[in-house]
Amino acid sequence: MVVRVARGETSHYHDPTAERPGPRISDPLSVAVVSSPESVRSSSFARVGHVNVSPIMNWHYRYTVLLLCMLAFFVTYFARLGISPVVPFITEDFEISNTLIGVALTGMWLAYGLAQFPSGILADRYGEKLIILIAVGGTTVMSLLLALSPAYAVFVLVVVVLGGVAGLHYAVATTLLSRTFDDLGTAVGIHSIGGPLAGLVAPVAAAWVGVRYGWRPAVALTALVGIPIFALFVWRVRPTDPRRPDQSMRDRLELGALVELLSRPAIAFPLLIAMAGTYVVQGLLSFLPAFLVEFRGYTPTAAGIAFSAFFVVRAASQVVLGRASDAYGRDAVIGGSMLAGAIGLPLVVFGPGLAAVAGGVLLAGLGSSFFSAIDPRFMDVLSVEERGTGFGLVRTVYTVIGAAGSAGVGLTADLFGWPVAFGTLAVLFLASFLALAANHVLRLGY
Repeated sequence: MVVRVARGETSHYHDPTAERPGPRISDPLSVAVVSSPESVRSSSFARVGHVNVSPIMNWHYRYTVLLLCMLAFFVTYFARLGISPVVPFITEDFEISNTLIGVALTGMWLAYGLAQFPSGILADRYGEKLIILIAVGGTTVMSLLLALSPAYAVFVLVVVVLGGVAGLHYAVATTLLSRTFDDLGTAVGIHSIGGPLAGLVAPVAAAWVGVRYGWRPAVALTALVGIPIFALFVWRVRPTDPRRPDQSMRDRLELGALVELLSRPAIAFPLLIAMAGTYVVQGLLSFLPAFLVEFRGYTPTAAGIAFSAFFVVRAASQVVLGRASDAYGRDAVIGGSMLAGAIGLPLVVFGPGLAAVAGGVLLAGLGSSFFSAIDPRFMDVLSVEERGTGFGLVRTVYTVIGAAGSAGVGLTADLFGWPVAFGTLAVLFLASFLALAANHVLRLGY
């Protein structure tokens, strides 16, 4: 199927079963890594550039890239999640209301979502490695500046910039992995572990430091992980050649081409699913502990344990769902994840006893892990030339709209109570599952 891309270029939909050329490496030795298993199996050595690259070297390098991308994602997530536990100390220090600190954090998450699209354009022009380094290094620097903020206005400015630079990472790293791995779902699943791992570590570490030393050292903790991971990425990851080094930013921002991409049925349908799912996940990340304390009557410690269990499930499920989507199909796995969430949330709200609530939290964690299956689904239908910009655009749309989950759940809880607020999330999970099921049963082709 032929599609039109920016400035009249002609491209084909990406065939995920086709052999994918490996990344072109720009280093002094002219060494490149062959990422396609078929090309490695064709001989005992793959000759690229001027140096023979053995399959063993190729295997080690590919997984080095994957590990370091996961750690880079860990840094960008750590910085954002490390702020929430010390919000009471920040409001007291600046003498501001919870509403004002909420405005700052909302600005951070919106900047994170908006940065996804330009990150793909920048990676196409300058290469993925440079953009990921800007994300990791910028996040680290902004965390240190945040700790030095002398006034609330400066805090807001810095925290919004922090969200923006952190948002440069995910779409670019996914594009880099698509150039390196054929089993993209598995790779994206492993890469995505960085977020839940940060969710386990950052709140606990920030709370411990904040209680003992204040909020400024707590938010500066990002530097302890950011600096060594930045150095490792510089040292171990070779730069890849940019896909479109000579095309200007203005050319890539043609409105007609962007609208055309988003309106393709193969993009628009999973995009709606992703927006609904992200809304649910954002609502759970913001309010699950508060719900367990205020509605279910658990202690803050018990709610914290449940929240940690939620992140543990997400960490494990990212890999499982990504690998399953490679083996059994994207939609089947996305639908199963959504169905688990639709079953789990009513248990969290109405389940009798601790066991029912615990089971509901675990199922909600599984439902919130659909990203490692749906992101490769987008990549499957984007041509190689479109992946950087196209996937960044998709990520911006569903991340920004999904970010409304925090405000939406909070508002619904205030107006109608916690059962309605969390019941709405369950309905969104269920509606997503039914849409995927209908697409399959009726062979709609979306």
